[in-house]
Parts: sequence; C-alpha cells; structure tokens
Amino acid sequence: MSRLDGHCLCGNVTYTVDTEDPIMTGICHCRDCQRSSGSAYSIIAAVEKADFHVEGDSLKVFDTQGEDRGAPAHRNFCSNCGSPLFSILGDADDIVWIKAGTMNDASWLEPELEAWTTSSQPWAREAEERDTRGYFPRGLDTD
Repeated sequence: MSRLDGHCLCGNVTYTVDTEDPIMTGICHCRDCQRSSGSAYSIIAAVEKADFHVEGDSLKVFDTQGEDRGAPAHRNFCSNCGSPLFSILGDADDIVWIKAGTMNDASWLEPELEAWTTSSQPWAREAEERDTRGYFPRGLDTD
C-alpha cells in the first residue's frame, strides 16, 4: 500500500496511486475549495493522472467554474457519504489533486505552498496568530 492510498468516509470509493511521492503538496484557499471542503482551505497532494486509480460505484463529479482561472474544476466526491475526494482541473487534466483528509495516512504531508491566498480567511493568514490560539488534544472542555 502507498502512502497516497485512501477512501471516502463510508469506504464505497477507494483510490490507489502507483507512486509514493506526489508532484507537490499544498493548501488551496480559493472560495470553491472553501465551500467544497466546508473549511477555510483544502489540503491537497498532486499526482499524475496516469498513476491514479479509483474504484467505487458512488463516485460522482460536480463541475465548478472558478472566477479567476476560466477553466472548470471537476470535483469528485462520494454520492453516498458526501466526502470530497479529488479534483481534476480542466486546463491541467493530467494531474489529480487528492484531498489529504481522505488519505489512509496523511501524517507525512507537509504543504509546500499555499495558493489563492487572496481568498484566505483573515484568521488563516499569519502563522504568528496561530500560536496565540488554544490547542485541545481531545476536544473542548465543557465543564
């Protein structure tokens, strides 16, 4: 098993990658990634499409048209559990952008770059600001 293998939340859609080393890793702050991830950004790893293999009958695609790029993003997800899995950009369709949260093990992943930072949420911009926030290893203390 490769460190780039993974699946959706329910396990109906799985993927494998023929290599253990992605082309690159990053964080995307575009508004479409924010909406599709339900978060402030999407953490991704890029691989060659030829090395990427996906299985599962609940795989669906939703196309978005970003305001800046002018080409569609084909956002693949599981129609059973709703997990966003990967995207393929219409103007770079030889690369698959895997959502890191769907990997069986993403502990090795260190983003190399951040994209669309003009769309980033204000609280996700400065590393220094992150150090002033609380960290909760197992959830919030509600007592």
